[in-house]
Amino acid sequence: MEFSSLSSIRDQYGSAGVVEFAPAFGKSGSITDDTQMTLFTADGLLRAEAERRRNGDSDMVASVHQAYLRWLLTQREASDHRLFPAATAREKLGWLYRLPALRVRRAPGSTCILGLRSDRMGTIERPLNSSKGCGGLMRVAPVGLFCESPQAAFDLGCRIAAITHGHPTGYLASGVLAAVICYLADGVNISKAIDGTVPLLKQRPHHQEVLQALEKTLAATLKGEGAPDVVEGLGGGWVAEEALAIGLYSALMGDGEFRRGVLLAVNHGGDSDSTGAMAGSLLGAILGKASIPSDWLDALELRGEIEQVAIDLACRYEECEAWRSRYPV
Repeated sequence: MEFSSLSSIRDQYGSAGVVEFAPAFGKSGSITDDTQMTLFTADGLLRAEAERRRNGDSDMVASVHQAYLRWLLTQREASDHRLFPAATAREKLGWLYRLPALRVRRAPGSTCILGLRSDRMGTIERPLNSSKGCGGLMRVAPVGLFCESPQAAFDLGCRIAAITHGHPTGYLASGVLAAVICYLADGVNISKAIDGTVPLLKQRPHHQEVLQALEKTLAATLKGEGAPDVVEGLGGGWVAEEALAIGLYSALMGDGEFRRGVLLAVNHGGDSDSTGAMAGSLLGAILGKASIPSDWLDALELRGEIEQVAIDLACRYEECEAWRSRYPV
């Protein structure tokens, strides 16, 4: 319900707000630009792993940047970056590019588009801009599943977000999400995952905004049961620290129920598709696929392809011929 106020959501769907899939892009269960870019994040990581196997080394951030250039092409855009022709050559496009649902525009963020059009890749050391929008944060969940340690996930999440979003708050929030998901994938509960990630955050300069957002999130959990008005008090989610706060709060207050947590994350008057995606990533890492409502799975666009990417991330060390064909180097 992105761009809709909470009052308008309730006027349209009732006092409980949205409780099932709402039509978007002409159908129910449509993916958004968040899912598109998340899939291309995974594509870049897996191609980097394939390159490492072949040559003994790889640059994961550069590989993800090139995956984003392929995503940019799906949006009928071009880049001034010198690697754009090579990254988008026919033999490099790969299976994700060939999926029709990934070759359409689903309200992509302007900062992502403009950053990827640039003649250079954004880095922490040489940022492209001062944006702390949530467009870097909403796409980094695969980093937490890919990396073997929270420290590695934090560092890589920051660098991947900084490809397009140059404000420290924008990329540090992304590092936090990636590290928390890495902890969750290893069986740590979410409260301890957050506790374990805070020291990683504090090591970084300019961490105060993100730390304050985490403190605000934890304070909000003490206000009783999760409620939309509490979510609204955390912000709109348009900027990274607010989106992180809403995603974490919704996962914490989901009380072990995937549906409850995700619905909490989407019923507010802000960037609800991004906060819903983050809450879903966190709850999925905690509860597993079996926790996702079957009616949501049945209606989900690209369900099979999303599941395949998840399997590939989980089984990246069990290389097979099909795996190599999906992630050419």
